[in-house]
Amino acid sequence: MSSTHPIPPSPGQVSGLEQVRGTIAAACARAGRPPESVTLVAASKTVSAEALVPAIDAGLRVYGENRVQEAQEKWPGLQERFPGLELHLIGPLQSNKARDAVALFDVIHSVDRPSLCRALARQCAAQDRHPRLFIQVNTGAEPQKAGVLPDEADAFVDTCRGVHGLDVRGLMCIPPAGEPPEPHFSTLAKIAARNGLDLLSMGMSGDYATAIEHGATHVRVGSAIFGARAYPAAQPTHP
Repeated sequence: MSSTHPIPPSPGQVSGLEQVRGTIAAACARAGRPPESVTLVAASKTVSAEALVPAIDAGLRVYGENRVQEAQEKWPGLQERFPGLELHLIGPLQSNKARDAVALFDVIHSVDRPSLCRALARQCAAQDRHPRLFIQVNTGAEPQKAGVLPDEADAFVDTCRGVHGLDVRGLMCIPPAGEPPEPHFSTLAKIAARNGLDLLSMGMSGDYATAIEHGATHVRVGSAIFGARAYPAAQPTHP
């Protein structure tokens, strides 16, 4: 059960979505990229299933959840009503939730440690499901934040692929709060390039245009679409 009250449907949601789409298009134009090169992942944590319907009706098909349990509660019914939705896990994943995550999510953005790799590899084989995976990199080396350190990322990519046979497609980062995000986006792009990874999950509501200009292929945007959300003080901040 979510620790915050589910957000009800909002008449401003669709206008927020259109603003975000316009910002993505403008950032892509500045970067000399086609808008379709960026996937908008709507960060739908705490947003109720019914509140998501206006965005779905407006053509938004890709959503990101932070917690497996919350996603299990609301997405199977939505996916039955609206075929073709794509679901991403954009929050941290406990190894004991790997079975449920592999069963539910199309993409997992938060692979960050060997024990999780082992659990994911077992579940991918057992379920014959292979979600696309992003490795989370702790570009700011923040002790309270998940993710592999930048100087350990190359070896971790090799381990994920070579030892565990995981379908690693890209990298993800969350820059430190209060710091300019550009150096962190550049670091992530360089690590991806030297490892032959094409996908970069970076940029949230406050900095997704900048992320696009630094090569983001996936931006995780929540409050700019659904409105501001209040989180408990002890809870880590995610998109």
